[in-house]
Amino acid sequence: MNIFKDIVNLLLPPRCAVCGKVLDIDKGLCDECIAEFDFIKDAVCYRCGRPFGNLSDGRGHGVCASCLHRKRYLFRFSRSAFGYDEFSKKLILDFKFHDRTDLASLLAKMMYVAGSDIFAAGIDVIVPVPLHYTRLLKRRYNQSALLARELGRLSGVKVCCDAVAKIKMTRPQAECSGAERLNNVKDVFAVKRPEEITGKRVLLIDDVLTTGATLTECGKAVRRARPKSLDNLTAARAL
Repeated sequence: MNIFKDIVNLLLPPRCAVCGKVLDIDKGLCDECIAEFDFIKDAVCYRCGRPFGNLSDGRGHGVCASCLHRKRYLFRFSRSAFGYDEFSKKLILDFKFHDRTDLASLLAKMMYVAGSDIFAAGIDVIVPVPLHYTRLLKRRYNQSALLARELGRLSGVKVCCDAVAKIKMTRPQAECSGAERLNNVKDVFAVKRPEEITGKRVLLIDDVLTTGATLTECGKAVRRARPKSLDNLTAARAL
């Protein structure tokens, strides 16, 4: 098997998923592209995952000012792998709109590291944020579902892609202003398979968190099915 692998690598050498540079070791990215990622790590809010200052919730966990004054939490934890900037935006858009489905494995590995505390706390089912069926037919795949399946392989956690449905067609969020985004996705999600949600520790998956409107509305729908806990994990987030 090692000889066969060596022959394959000789004929089809591993390349960087972003720039295409030939790699000596198949690690997905070259050193130059790795350095371009704004990875979210170390000092982040215990609840929402946003980089924060030195605040504490009294239990030794840092929390941002917004979470410190919030009385109710929709999500137990929110985590993202890297910041959404000009470099990562191209990667996400290629993955989402330009058939670069091969990027799902790489992005999921980053997400798995970023969400290590979520998986350590316990997850029963991974649920991707759904697309409306008309958009799914046009795009041919749901990028969030691809990420969810890869995370399921990495973690061994069950994945359920049809637990939640998007029941109304909406404008793309990218075409909406910050104020319009929440209204655009209001009441557009519904739980179709409550048996996969009720009493379970649920992890919602999406590709990007910008204003949080989509994850918030999808999370509200999931909450109505009474999960034991609810977390979210994305590849990127706007900082």
